[in-house]
Amino acid sequence: MFKILALDRFTLLLVAMVVLATFLPVSGQIASYFNILTTVAIAILFFLHGAKLSREAVVEGMLHWKMHALVFAFTFLLFPAIGLMARPILEPLLGQQLYWGFLFMCFLPSTVQSSIAFTSMAKGNVAGAVCSASFSNIIGMIITPILVSYFILGQSQHGFDPTQSIIQITLLLLVPFILGQILRPYIFPAMLKRPSLVKVFDQGSILMVVYGAFSSAVVAGLWQQVSGLTLLYLILACSVLLTIVMLLALYVPKWLGFNQADQATIFFCSSKKTLASGVPMAQILFIGQPLGMIVLPIMIFHQIQLMVCGIIANHWSKTRQE
Repeated sequence: MFKILALDRFTLLLVAMVVLATFLPVSGQIASYFNILTTVAIAILFFLHGAKLSREAVVEGMLHWKMHALVFAFTFLLFPAIGLMARPILEPLLGQQLYWGFLFMCFLPSTVQSSIAFTSMAKGNVAGAVCSASFSNIIGMIITPILVSYFILGQSQHGFDPTQSIIQITLLLLVPFILGQILRPYIFPAMLKRPSLVKVFDQGSILMVVYGAFSSAVVAGLWQQVSGLTLLYLILACSVLLTIVMLLALYVPKWLGFNQADQATIFFCSSKKTLASGVPMAQILFIGQPLGMIVLPIMIFHQIQLMVCGIIANHWSKTRQE
């Protein structure tokens, strides 16, 4: 119950950032300074994630390659395939920019913290979840820009080269992560004394990025372009997508013979998309595009996935054996 309430508080904070951006958007020179501050916060966040991740858990988790391969297939093959097949239906309903945001969401890696938290809560393979979710985010720094360049930006910006975007994403997310891993013996003891530090930077950096993105979108006329009906279509599309993926993530591991602990890990790592990595990537990949429209689908999907996974993880924690 307390976990669900905590998620609800973060949801309310996200809504508050959208409302604040609607009535008091940051713009001009102040927006430039705010973006720099946001970039620094994101880099610190991934540095802390690197320092938090146990190398022993990585080594143990890497040995379970069949499970990681299935999670990878769900994250970077199934999700994109569904998003692309849904184009004839969704693009006319949502419009091009919102559909791009929906498709971008399908190209993103899995979450890290919530995948691990829900796996642990559901008595799954936590070491496997740590490795799988972290690997998903690291490889996603390369795969996501390539998918975006080929299926989205390649259609509107002929000759678009993802190399520069991959370099920028690597410098912003991967380099701080690796630096955190290197300095883990010195940083992690201090983090144990302040367990809420990563959470503060995790949620705080996301809130900052959302406020900045929606500020620029509001200035560009976001709410004149997105009607209530369109928003309803988007919520339904995200809900249907999550339902399809969750059903497959529930039954496919059983058919393939994975044990119960691994089934839980595959379910939670395969069915989610990251907001923490997704919004910074969008800032780099969609320069000159209406960023608020691009990140709106992942914001909605993120909240739906957290609420549904929270309920399922809580149920499995009571009904499944260690």
